[in-house]
Order: sequence, then C-alpha cells, then structure tokens
Amino acid sequence: MPAKDDTSSDKEKCLELFLKIGLDERTAKNTVANNKVTTNLTSVINEAGVTDGCSRTVGNLLYTVATKYPANALPHRPTLLQYIVSSKVKTTAQLDAALSFLGATGSENLDLNKFEEACGVGVEVSTEDIKHAVDEVVEENKATILELRYRVNVGELLGHVRKRLPWADAKVVKQLVDAKLYEILGDRTAADNEKPKKKKEKPAKVEDKAAPVATSEKPLEEDLNPYLIFPNPEDNFKVHTEVPFSDGNILRCSNTKALLEKHLKATGGKVLTRFPPEPNGYLHIGHAKAMFVDFGLAKDRNGGCYLRFDDTNPEAEKKEYIDHIEEIVQWMGWEPFKITYTSNYFQELYEFAVELIRRGHAYVDHQTPDEIKEYREKKLNSPWRDRPISESLKLFEDMKCGLIEEGKATLRMKQDMQSDNYNMYDLIAYRIKFTPHPHAGDKWCIYPSYDYAHCIVDSIENVTHSLCTLEFETRRASYYWLLHALGIYQPYVWEYSRLNVSNTVMSKRKLNRLVTEKWVDGWDDPRLMTLAGLRRRGMTPTAINAFVRGIGITRSDGTLISVERLEYHVREELNKTASRAMVVLHPLKVVITNLEANSAIEVDAKKWPDAQADDASAFYKIPFSNVVYIERSDFRMQDSKDYYGLAPGKSVILRYAFPIKCTEVILADDNETILEIWAEYDPSKKTKPKGVLHWVSQPSPGVDPLKVEVRLFERLFLSENPAELDNWLGDLNPHSKVEISNAYGVSLLKDAKLGDRFQFERLGYFAVDQDSTPEKLVFNRTVTLKDSYGKGGK
Repeated sequence: MPAKDDTSSDKEKCLELFLKIGLDERTAKNTVANNKVTTNLTSVINEAGVTDGCSRTVGNLLYTVATKYPANALPHRPTLLQYIVSSKVKTTAQLDAALSFLGATGSENLDLNKFEEACGVGVEVSTEDIKHAVDEVVEENKATILELRYRVNVGELLGHVRKRLPWADAKVVKQLVDAKLYEILGDRTAADNEKPKKKKEKPAKVEDKAAPVATSEKPLEEDLNPYLIFPNPEDNFKVHTEVPFSDGNILRCSNTKALLEKHLKATGGKVLTRFPPEPNGYLHIGHAKAMFVDFGLAKDRNGGCYLRFDDTNPEAEKKEYIDHIEEIVQWMGWEPFKITYTSNYFQELYEFAVELIRRGHAYVDHQTPDEIKEYREKKLNSPWRDRPISESLKLFEDMKCGLIEEGKATLRMKQDMQSDNYNMYDLIAYRIKFTPHPHAGDKWCIYPSYDYAHCIVDSIENVTHSLCTLEFETRRASYYWLLHALGIYQPYVWEYSRLNVSNTVMSKRKLNRLVTEKWVDGWDDPRLMTLAGLRRRGMTPTAINAFVRGIGITRSDGTLISVERLEYHVREELNKTASRAMVVLHPLKVVITNLEANSAIEVDAKKWPDAQADDASAFYKIPFSNVVYIERSDFRMQDSKDYYGLAPGKSVILRYAFPIKCTEVILADDNETILEIWAEYDPSKKTKPKGVLHWVSQPSPGVDPLKVEVRLFERLFLSENPAELDNWLGDLNPHSKVEISNAYGVSLLKDAKLGDRFQFERLGYFAVDQDSTPEKLVFNRTVTLKDSYGKGGK
C-alpha cells in the first residue's frame, strides 16, 4: 500500500506542476497518465527553470519540446529552453523550425547564429508588413475569390502569406485575411453560409474528441510539411539512439563513415523507405497512415518506397491478400519503387544467421515455448545459451536440413537477459516449420522471425528511413543490436502513433472474426474501416489521404480520432466532385389534380449548385407530371409552426419545379394509412412557401419512376472504443445497415456506373455499389450531408 500511495502522490505533484505552466486540465491529466511524456515534461520544466509556473504560451511550447524534441540533439535542449523562456522563440512556427534545425545538427557544436537565422529569432513582423503581404496574396488570387466567394480555401491563402512571412503572428494573419475577404465580398449570402458551417463544425468537434493538443495556431497545422522532421540520408552517421545494457555498457547506434559512404554510393543519396505489410489480411485505414508516411516521405524527397511483403510465416500468406494489397496501394495513389518479398532474401538471411553464430551472438536452443516464457519472466538464461559455437553451427545446419523435429529447436539471439527491455531477452531468430512456402517453394524448413528478418532486409535493401508505429518502439534496441552485431548498415528508425478511429475495431484478429463469423458481409463491407470497405462505401483516396495528413505524423500515442473527422474530409471532397440528383427513399404518391394525366412539363434541375444558366451540361431534365412522389416523412396530417413539410391545406415548393398545395388526403380503410395525396400546383409560382422538398415523378402515365435500392450505413459499433470492451461483439450496432429496396430515382441515374458518386439532395452522398445489375441499381450512402449521428438522425 505505501508504494501505491507514493505513486499517487507523485502523480498529484506532476499534475500540479503541469497546471502551473498553463496546460489545460484535460491535457495535464492525460500527460500524467503517460509515464514517458511525464518524465520528459518534468525534465523540460526543471531545465527551463519554471517550476513556479509560466505563461500558457510558454507552457504549450515546453509541452511540444517534451513530446517532439529530437533524441540525437539532447545536449542542446537547455539552450532551446532558454530561448523559449526569454520569448526569443515564441510561436509554434519558430519552434518547429528550431526542432528541425537541432535534429539535423545532432550532438555536434551548435552555431547560434545559424540557429537564430533558421528559426527567426529577432525577426519582428509588423501589422503593416502582414497587411501588405495579405493584400498581395488576395490580389493574386482575386479571380478565384470572386468565383468561389466564401467557399474559397482560406487555408491556402494563409499558407501563401506564411511563405512570404514565416514568422508572422498567425492570429493577426487570419484576422487580416478575413477582413480583406469581407472588404471584397461584403456580407455572406444564404448560398455562402452552407460551407463555412461545415468547416466550423467538423474540425473543432474532432479536435475536442482527439488527444489533447497544447499548441496555438492549430488551423495551420495541416499546411505544414509533415516530412520535415526526418533527417537526410547523408546525416545517418549521427547517434540518435542509445541502447543500455545491464552490465553498464551503452550501444550508441550509428553508422561508420565507411558503411554510410557505401550505402550512399549504392543509393545515389536518395531516400528509400518501405511499406511492409504481412499478406495475411486486408488493409485498413491504419495502413493508409503507414502508406502516407512511407510512400509520402519518399515522394517528398524524390526517392522511392518498396512495397515489401513480410512473408516470413508460410502458413499465413494468401495470394488473395497479395493481389488486394497491390491493388489498394495503387488505388490510394502510391507507386512502389519495387515490389519485393522478405522470402526473396531467405538465403542471405540464413547466411547472416550463420555469421551471427560464428560471432558468438546466437545459439541453438531446445526450450519449449512455455519454458522460454517462464525463463524470460524470471530473467534466467537458457541452459543451452553458452553451448560451444561449433555445436550451434552443427545443430543449425541440422535444422536447415530437416534433421530436427518441428518444435524441438530454435535459433535464438544472444542479447541481454538482464535488460529492462523485454525485447532484448534472447529473441527467437529461426523456427522449424515443415510447411512449403507459397513464394519460396519447399526449399526451406526453417523460417526467420519478424524480429530477426525485418531489420536485416531493411539493411540489404538500403532503406534510409525505417518507419513504424509506436508499439514497435521497444524493439528498436533489438533492431540496432542485431545490425551492430553483424556490422552492417543501419537505417534511421523512427516510430509514430498508430491511427485509432472511433466506433470501429482495426486489429486483424477482430476484423477476421467479424468476417469469418458473418457479422459483416466480407472484408469490403462498407461498415468496416478496411480500405476496400471505405472504397466500396464511396470514399475517395484523396479524402482519406487528406484526413491522414490533417492528423499529422505525431508520437502522441493512445489518441482516439473521431470518425466524424474522416467524414468531414469526405464531405469536403464530394461536395466538389459529386453530381446532384434526386431520390425518394420512402415514396408517397402525390396526384396533381390541376394537371392533365397525359401531359408533363419539363423542368431543369441542377447537377451543381453553382451551375451557370448558359451551361447546358450542368443541368438535367425532369418531367413534372400529374403524379409525383415525395418522401413519406415530408407529409404530416397535423401542421405546426416549426414544420416545413406538406400538410393538409399547406403549400411547399417542389425543388426546381412549382409550389403545390395539399387539397385532399386519401386514406386506407383503417382511416390511418395514407395511400396518396391530392394537390394543386401553382403554374404562376406566385406562392412563396418556406418548405422545399425533393421529389421524383412518373416519366409517363402509369409508368413508375426508376426503381433503385439504397443502403444506409451507420457506425458499426455503438461505443466510441469497442476494442476496450470484453464483450465487444455485444456492442455491434443492430441498425448499422438499413436496406431500402424500393426507392425511386430520377432518370439521370439510369446510366450510373460502378464507382460513380452523387449527392442525393437532402439525403447525403451516395456511390454505385458492385451489387448493381442492369435491372436494378444499388447505391451505398457514403456520408450524410451534415453530421446527425449524435442527434439520432439517419
């Protein structure tokens, strides 16, 4: 009990300290829950000499230092902190530049003049300077501003100003840009108001649900180059990782000049990364972030990214998964430098294993899995750890030749059983498996482990940046230990936070169970966060990549990103690219009694909200006949002041057509069920009702409109984080999929093809599904027009 009380007391002291430097309570509490960040931030506060408190601005900058400071430049951290405390570095833009400069400098002598120049120390930007830059940017983009009005991308305008004045106060820049737009455009019109509401609503809501963010100027984050944090290949001789051993020795991980020169000669100095999925399942949205990091960095630096299949387990690989991964990578907009397999290097990996034994760094072990687990927990050496090198060489050859039974021997690396890092407890390098390999055939009956293979293959392929998610951070020690033990080139390793999205699960085990137990309709079910599912739902790779870019490449693990943030980016994309059309989900027949049955009036409907009258391609024709259909939910028997639908004696406008007034309601024999509505239309359009309804009409007397099937999707799980529930399957949303088989659509839709996307007016964005046939189209709802999930709407 006393130990627990001490821990609680320490956390309370840390919380008090973090509140003193201006962190909000939520950020402070989340920080205390993370031991690593707590240790870093406490050290930073002490180094900065602000244990008695400081301003919120300084505190936020200190928090950023604690979470993002490059490990290879620790000797220079006190210098940076003095610049922050003295307000010489006072904005996030300056701090980002400082961190980038220090990361490139490493532990070498710091040139203060170059440092100050790199991060704008002493540069004062006046309001007049900002105003002048804003005037220039607005003038250069005036044509676009006048065309799009308040729908113009303000973030791009801010970015242009920032390029001219990188150290300008971001808040002043935003205020002056807004003022300039108002000067040119005047008050917002009704047409202007729709988009800003979306922008205002989504990002703010998502940031609240995301991890605590202790920085100002947040609106500019998505415009920053997320790859600036990574060093250049020629700098990979600097120490950026230290591996402590239980005997007091420290491995300072770095390449020798000779190794680096050999590497640079082979690559021409280009950045080479790798995206290394296991071919044992379908890719999900977390892989979209990994692709953005791996392929994106290579593209940003004019380098290349391997698509490497990590196929070390012969029992798990399937060609179905390989084909899917190659297709999805291409769909997401990425082009592999080369497609390789870990199995391509089985011979080299074997030869390196033999060399590892010869150097005294590996041994053949006969412990069972349970014994290995027990010995690791007790930090005990295997009884076979110190067997003669010649004996291990002979036994490893026997393993390779199939002379030892499966499960009777493994090759283990001789690391550090007394280490504080569990991933240094003599990890397994090779296992015996009498299973032919789908790619390598039956040549091998021993297969390398991930911990052994991936770092060596990174080195063989001359990967410059080995990037992975934070759960692999503790394996960094083993990664560098092995490459150092073999004396081969060491890539730069960096970990980032994995992408966790609300209301779903993304572990392969859970996804596999959902699919195999038929809780969903396959790997591409539109309710899943698999990339195949998102594509089928109608989401675009552009929107997914924008979502990932907006989150950033951070190390703040444990953050749960609201799915609404993804939906925001999807709406932004589809609002610009999806043609408008009208569909009625639950049709209610309306007979226009003052229009002859065999006549129809053609009206023009807009495909795009800003359609110009002289552009015929921006419109489609709809017949306004004496039988039309409206949504059943758009009619009530009892009217009210806050209701804008149709009711007895009330008028509404049919979009693009005429006002109609309900004159009679035809009921079934039960005097409750509404069979049809009778109404009169106003050909003069003098009536000006407030309500505007979407509708579909009979194309000719007695002929039904185009019949389509519509599938409405909601969150797959009711809870934001179902993965943490013991009974996570019990949290499945029973209403996550609703099929409407007899909806009516306008004739514009009859030629729609797989992948076509539309905005069904007043309903949402929809995409043609692969289940469509020539006889009947099927549409999946991608997202609603506005978020109504929390309000119980569909």
